[in-house]
Amino acid sequence: MQPIDALEGAGGALLVLYVLYDVFTAVVVPRPTNRGQLPSRYLVRVSWKIARAVGVRMPTVEKREQLLGVFAPSTLVALLTMWIAGEIVGFALIVHALSFDFDRPPSLTDSLYVAGSALLTLGTGDFSAVGTLGRAVLLLTAATGLGTLALVISLLFSLYAHFQRREVLVVTLDARAGAPPSGVTLLENHARLHMTDRLERTFEEWERWSAEVLDSHLAYPILAYFRSSHDNESWISALGAMLDAATLVVTAIEGQPKGEALMMVELGNHLVEDLASGFRLPDEAEVGVEREEFEDARRRLGDAGYMLTPSDPAWEKFSRIRKRYAFRLNALAQYWATPPAQWIGDRTILRGHH
Repeated sequence: MQPIDALEGAGGALLVLYVLYDVFTAVVVPRPTNRGQLPSRYLVRVSWKIARAVGVRMPTVEKREQLLGVFAPSTLVALLTMWIAGEIVGFALIVHALSFDFDRPPSLTDSLYVAGSALLTLGTGDFSAVGTLGRAVLLLTAATGLGTLALVISLLFSLYAHFQRREVLVVTLDARAGAPPSGVTLLENHARLHMTDRLERTFEEWERWSAEVLDSHLAYPILAYFRSSHDNESWISALGAMLDAATLVVTAIEGQPKGEALMMVELGNHLVEDLASGFRLPDEAEVGVEREEFEDARRRLGDAGYMLTPSDPAWEKFSRIRKRYAFRLNALAQYWATPPAQWIGDRTILRGHH
């Protein structure tokens, strides 16, 4: 083997290992990893910036949601295509470096054909490996292709299972909190329907939901780009509505059990903090709600039949708690261009409307 062939083969092997490491960290490792600028992470981040920039300039919300709604599924297809293409190129370089191990030496173009045929298990009738190294490379190529496809298929099943579990509570929140959801509306409806005794159970369900989303969306970041399939719904807005409802129960309402609300605030804040950190979004302290808006919420809750705590202490406590998650939550909403909700995202068009 000539030195240049050895260098070509080594380069191909490094490319294959690089792609396989990307597949391993993106698919196999079920926890957050420091992926750095691996191809999958780079592709998702860059393509999302482009899709978001185009989406927010769409003339209607419906067209924006249609465009951004196909981003995650199409990105999964692009990831598989990128991984397969990278493996084909890497193995093609190895095959070309081992051209002496074939019945007739393949050119670089022919090597791409041989590697692609082996990787996709199509067979290589035009070129036959006659040496031990050539045969071993073709077997390894075929095994790599089968393994990559199997891993991606298992990833698809896992992603859609997580997505469906995430969306169940988001969809059921429509009747309770409106669309887009509002924490104040949630509390109003529970009082109107004489269901205030169910609030603890609701916060408990959303506490478990927050734990599942925290685990799945950090392990598989592409999940965060899957949008809800219903109008004016978003898992980020739903989380914000539940956090605001729990915060209001803790700070502004008398006579209501506060244990589960506190647990919801703690775990929800943990989720928001880790997601913002994982996606490198801005992190500042900000209430995000004006005093007048808070007083309007108190009036609505009072009209619904709740006993209220004194205004000044309630506002002070509310501000202190909401500062922990408000800015990060709005950063998440802006990053994913979610439909605006009462106190979440770009809500200027919602001010003054209940």
